[in-house]
Amino acid sequence: MAVLNVKINHLELKNPVMTASGTFGYGPEFADFVPLDQLGGIIVKGTTLHPRQGNDYPRMAETASGMLNCVGLQNKGVDYFCKHIYPEIKDIDTNIIVNVSGSSPDDYAECAARIDALEKIPAIELNISCPNVKQGGMAFGVTCEGAASVVRAVRERYHKTLIVKLSPNVTNIADIARAVEAEGADSVSLINTLMGMAIDIERRRPVLSIATGGLSGPAVKPVALRMVWQVAKAVKIPVVGLGGISTATDAIEFLMAGATAIEIGTANFIDPTVTIRVRDGINQWLDSHGCRSVQEIIGALNE
Repeated sequence: MAVLNVKINHLELKNPVMTASGTFGYGPEFADFVPLDQLGGIIVKGTTLHPRQGNDYPRMAETASGMLNCVGLQNKGVDYFCKHIYPEIKDIDTNIIVNVSGSSPDDYAECAARIDALEKIPAIELNISCPNVKQGGMAFGVTCEGAASVVRAVRERYHKTLIVKLSPNVTNIADIARAVEAEGADSVSLINTLMGMAIDIERRRPVLSIATGGLSGPAVKPVALRMVWQVAKAVKIPVVGLGGISTATDAIEFLMAGATAIEIGTANFIDPTVTIRVRDGINQWLDSHGCRSVQEIIGALNE
């Protein structure tokens, strides 16, 4: 078997396959389908400083080759996570990573600081695609200044591995990546969902309760792959690739484009065993091509 270990800063992964936030619960929900300790990491659903109810229903819709969602970061807040959820997941033998969201840099920083105190959470993933309430709802992640302000605030109070999840809804994602790298990000993950919409033509109304939502699934893969390739050439920190990955071939494409690790999201809803299937498929491909380590194909695209 090929060696599948990879590193994101000081974070050591058994293999490059992780789960995308919001698609895998907190982990135990999938324990009947996959051995959780054989994943490279589990990125749990979004956590905020205060509880959030999320958006009204309907908040999910199928599309051609994908899905739309506007769940709205429904969760019970970081204190509930620390008291009730952390004890249930802290002993899973893999990297448990918390996805952190907020409405201001201070919110992000305070939430991150509380998670920093949890011994067995080695990393967080910052979701900077959240609306900046002081800037008319524009997402932090769509400007270099907004993205940098969140990372700067969090870096002052969070001392473990910091992964920043980038929004694709920008003009130049490489500029955003360089901005968060300059503020101390240890890694970037991309892409978050693309903004999309669906319409019920009989009711003449949007399908989703707030009209628009995030598009994910196979439809976004070519866009995600292109952005990962661009960002991997623009920064020195490790890149985590996600967006439409459902097979080992998909994952290998992202690795060759420069990703050190990958996340699987929407595909978990279709096949709850997809993460292990992709991990095994990567190993089989490496073996069949005479590669002793996954490191041999990271960024190995011939241009």
